[in-house]
Amino acid sequence: MIYLDNSATTKPFKEVVDAYAAVASNFFGNPSSLHSLGMQAEGLMTESRNRIADLLHVKNTEIVFTSGGTEGNNIAIKGAARAKQKRGKHLITTQVEHASVEEAFGQLEQEGYEITYLPVDQNGRVSVEQVEAEIRSDTTLISIIHVNNETGTIQPIEDIGKMLIRYPQIYFHVDHVQGISKVPLNFRQARIDLCTCSAHKFHGMKGNGFLFVREGIQVESLFQGGDQENGLRAGTENVAGIVGMAKALRMTKAKESKINDLVALKEQFIEQLKTIEGVWINSPTHASAPHIVNFSIPGTKPEVIVQSLTTKKIYVSTKSACSSKLSAPSRVLSVMGLEHDRANSGVRVSFSFDTTADELNVLFNELKKIIPELLEVVNS
Repeated sequence: MIYLDNSATTKPFKEVVDAYAAVASNFFGNPSSLHSLGMQAEGLMTESRNRIADLLHVKNTEIVFTSGGTEGNNIAIKGAARAKQKRGKHLITTQVEHASVEEAFGQLEQEGYEITYLPVDQNGRVSVEQVEAEIRSDTTLISIIHVNNETGTIQPIEDIGKMLIRYPQIYFHVDHVQGISKVPLNFRQARIDLCTCSAHKFHGMKGNGFLFVREGIQVESLFQGGDQENGLRAGTENVAGIVGMAKALRMTKAKESKINDLVALKEQFIEQLKTIEGVWINSPTHASAPHIVNFSIPGTKPEVIVQSLTTKKIYVSTKSACSSKLSAPSRVLSVMGLEHDRANSGVRVSFSFDTTADELNVLFNELKKIIPELLEVVNS
């Protein structure tokens, strides 16, 4: 098996699965309970919170456990916007956000908020000047994805954060789901107020994530029914998943020294793709994550390529997993200005630190067979 759909989800580390099983079996008490089983569970959760905070150089009180990226994005965006609505109801985001961000803003629009959706250039990026130009006296929140989940485009988060020092009344939220461990980001230096991460993107278990909420930031809870997570996220915490997430983050960040190896693999693969007639590279050359390659074969159906590769036990994807079953062209590729056929035929290959050159060579050789055959059918 050659697994190259790591932007959709990563395979959990064996150590993470073992830790999850051990905690779920032996420390199953509710962490809010007062008896010894509950206190043991609470202790493990506190230890995990401390480890995650240390790895990210933030305070343990600034880590809020969630069920993943979608929930984290919704809490951050809706919760922050509603907490500051008396000061203003103008919000800023981009046209290339994950569906959980786009739809959260869509709901706020229905509630009477005014949203500015920033257009992007041909590389899928916004500029600092562009963001600042849209700031108004009633702007309360700016939310920008760090690494685009389809193309790998990196937004200038650090530079935007430095600019926002001049606007302390505006909260800055970053969707860091695709960037964590692959594209390092210092939350403090980037002046980030809220930051979303998801465990299953860095070899943790599905159903776990965390939201960084900078000390002093006001966020309205979306859930009622308990005072867990400082009252921001009601509900019994998934202790086993949290322990596994802390272990996964530690193990993944230990591999950050291999980022340059990922860059080399990506460059090699892109050069190979360029030799196949009919292939267009969509991921930008610069300001692009080291683990995502997006390309198109205009005139073909990307799902056919995905299924053809699946028969060889090679796993890639089309667009974001949250949108991959929709037949419409990629929204991200479309707003980058790509023509319909190109936006409608995008294929995404995404690596992990365990991806090898041999695996990419196998994929390349299969694509050399599949693509000419498909184009011959289209042109016949």
